Amino acid sequence: MAKGRRNAGRKGARRWLLRLVALAVLVGLAFAAWLWWDMREWRPDETLYPEQGAVAPEGSGAVKFETLKAIGARFVYLPLVSDTSSVAFADRFARARAAGLEVGVVLEFDPCLPADRQSGLFAQMVPRDSRLLPPAIGLMRLADGCNPAVSDAAVESELMTLINQIEMHSGAAVILKLSPAFEARHNTATALSRDLWLMRDRARPDYAGRPWLLWSANSALVTAASEEPIEWVVVQK
Repeated sequence: MAKGRRNAGRKGARRWLLRLVALAVLVGLAFAAWLWWDMREWRPDETLYPEQGAVAPEGSGAVKFETLKAIGARFVYLPLVSDTSSVAFADRFARARAAGLEVGVVLEFDPCLPADRQSGLFAQMVPRDSRLLPPAIGLMRLADGCNPAVSDAAVESELMTLINQIEMHSGAAVILKLSPAFEARHNTATALSRDLWLMRDRARPDYAGRPWLLWSANSALVTAASEEPIEWVVVQK
């Protein structure tokens, strides 16, 4: 009789444990769903970061720059990659300016290509204009997939050459848009004394080990300005 009560007690305890585990899973799923939904429209507080802007999506969808300005953007960076159409880029550039936004260009660094080819694209597409925001270089990709292989030392050398060439063309110091992976591999924040642009959704980034100028605070903001999500950026004063 006592043994039966003990077995029944153990079964009851297991049922409660399973219920608690199931409840914890449900709560976790509900929180993840809420966080995903909240992040669709989340932006940092404007009282803390009064100067906010965006990176225009690279896709073919049209960006409504007037709408972007209306929702609070003061500036926009236009991505420049190796397959960028000159006509499409020039059109975006003109429309962003016409909307009253400050405009900058971010060149996505390709560690597999020589610096001369990349700076040549920048010089061809980006006018010399003192009204432009400082140019940015996106440091996202590692050289792991390059064929032929490219050493880390070669990547760092080509990057320095690219920086010098873009600064000579633009007349302004570049901003380094630095990913955690690139920083971990190359220690760029310590090696190069340029303003930093860091990335981390919602939480202030600290992976560079020194202060940053720009922060991509939401990598996929859903807005009426574009059919595609927009990368939202704030300035730290």
